[in-house]
Amino acid sequence: MTIATATRRLAAILAADVVGYSRLMGADEEGTHERFKAHFVELIDPKICEHHGRIVKTTGDGVLAEFASVVDAVRCAGEIQRAMADRDLDLAEERRLRFRIGVNLGDVIADGGDIYGDGVNIAARLEGLAAPGGICVSGTVRDHIGDRLPYAFEDMGEQSVKNIARPVRAYALRPVGVAALPAPGLPARPSRRGRVIIGTVATAVLVILCMAWWFWPAAISPSGAGKPAAQATAVSSPMPMAPAGASIPQPLVAPRLSIVVLPFANLSNDPGQQYFADGITEDLTTDLSRLAHTLVISRNSAFTYKDKPVNAKQIGRDLGVRYVLEGSVQRLGDQVRVNAQLIDAETDAHLWAERFDRDAGDLFALQNEITGRIANTLNIELIAAEAARPTERPEALDYILRGRAAGLQPNSRDVYAEAISLFEHALALDPQSAEAQSLLANALVGRVLDGMTDSAAADIARAEGLVGQALAASPRSALVHFAKGNLLRAQNRWEEAIPEFETVLAFNRNAAGALHALGQCKLQTGSIEEVVPLEEQAIRLSPRDPQIALRYARIGLVRLLQSRTDEAILWLKRARSANPEHWFAHAGLASAYGLKGETERAVAELAEARRLRGEGSFSSVAQTRKRLREQFHAAPMVLGLYEDTYFPGLRKAGMPEQ
Repeated sequence: MTIATATRRLAAILAADVVGYSRLMGADEEGTHERFKAHFVELIDPKICEHHGRIVKTTGDGVLAEFASVVDAVRCAGEIQRAMADRDLDLAEERRLRFRIGVNLGDVIADGGDIYGDGVNIAARLEGLAAPGGICVSGTVRDHIGDRLPYAFEDMGEQSVKNIARPVRAYALRPVGVAALPAPGLPARPSRRGRVIIGTVATAVLVILCMAWWFWPAAISPSGAGKPAAQATAVSSPMPMAPAGASIPQPLVAPRLSIVVLPFANLSNDPGQQYFADGITEDLTTDLSRLAHTLVISRNSAFTYKDKPVNAKQIGRDLGVRYVLEGSVQRLGDQVRVNAQLIDAETDAHLWAERFDRDAGDLFALQNEITGRIANTLNIELIAAEAARPTERPEALDYILRGRAAGLQPNSRDVYAEAISLFEHALALDPQSAEAQSLLANALVGRVLDGMTDSAAADIARAEGLVGQALAASPRSALVHFAKGNLLRAQNRWEEAIPEFETVLAFNRNAAGALHALGQCKLQTGSIEEVVPLEEQAIRLSPRDPQIALRYARIGLVRLLQSRTDEAILWLKRARSANPEHWFAHAGLASAYGLKGETERAVAELAEARRLRGEGSFSSVAQTRKRLREQFHAAPMVLGLYEDTYFPGLRKAGMPEQ
């Protein structure tokens, strides 16, 4: 006899029940029960199936369902509530069935066909907080869906709920917000006689589908054990459940940017160092979950693979992920070595690997540095891998990923043009996407900031409109605040930009781009001593960043302004090597070489800066000074440093005064 084994997994849980069911049953027991069944058969079950969910069980007045995707779960809840608003309109208001729905994302204990645990309990408590006809989601759900759905959630703050020890952050989609959603494509509700006929036919069809599911050849599943996701959805509690111990059916295609961080192995002789390996695993799981569109398997599920041989393909099938991250930690005396590698779970190909050797003086700081670097690098690697996958019918997200992948190249006019074109395609397919609006705005102001556009005023105006739309739709999005900060930079509003980038860093301390942008704001406002530490932190977090040249160049400029010319040349040469097509490093080197008396090199660098910046650039000291004052509006102290160092160097490189 096979004994069922309970397992843990991450799931999005949807709990729904009918408002005032006891009162409705007391007034019209038979009619209420019939209407509930009709709503279930005609709307709720088809919607859950459509969005790749599984009905765990039904009660007399409610439904519990689970989903592999939190976006699918919330979209399903929204479409159910929107459709319910148009049903039972032939009845008096007090006789209409209205649902409350709660959605949570959390670990569940799966035992046979049922699920248990706090993840389920919180979903049920959130349902109780929802308004009739509305939806209530946890803070974890709200963070994960980000800008992916155009739902106007309201922050309800921390809520104390029954039998849950800690307060739960809750967000509500009110009935008025539901009413603003587009009506889902469902057939009109038939007459009572028609509903009886439809219910009977639907029941027969569902029985046939269930039988087909049980006897479907196992070979059609990628793992040889599961069933097609569309056929694996239970219908109601009397329906046969999966056999005890059977694997949970996974989607036929794993979600893009889905990953599991396997427990890092402790290769040290001291078992007491296991805490450090586990800490890196947990921090990486948290940091990766902040990346846009990334589904990260929970720590509890990942740790079931601890101390077991790694079979990436099998793990990918078990958990429904495309990527597996594994690694190891080894401490020898005062040295710590961390290895990490990213594996494609579909092909078992190793996509990226890196080794970190560090002093073990401050293990907490070391853990933060390593996890931050890996998270930033994986953001780049995962975007590149996903953008390279062939797609027959690109969707908005495909164009977003391709646009982000285009931005992984060093900045140039052509790179900006390519990224902008791709983000324009994404926005055309999804005009309400705050993500597409923010990314397009970023690209437009980016080329203004880099001096790689001939339409700066038009780019800024377009970006301002896009940021306004995105901010209205997603005021808590780090990406939107990053776009707003960059827009303010392009408008020379440096002081106002600083809080925007600080907000981004509050969301994600590893945001290397925000650190770099904050560095420029500090420079322009006169806090020059704060610039280099910010840029160095950005470099530590993302040493392979496609925009690394700008970070090197910013440090080089600061050292030049501080009259540390030899250091400036070292950093500016690094910047030139990282991106020879950016004028900034060449101009800095022209000045630095001029100050050093290396006239031939200075002249060559100035000529290259003029070529790359465009016609009329760097024609004279007066013209360059005017552009500097007009475009950057730097603090008087900073302008004084330019007069003491930068301009004298350019004069010695052969730049005329007028």
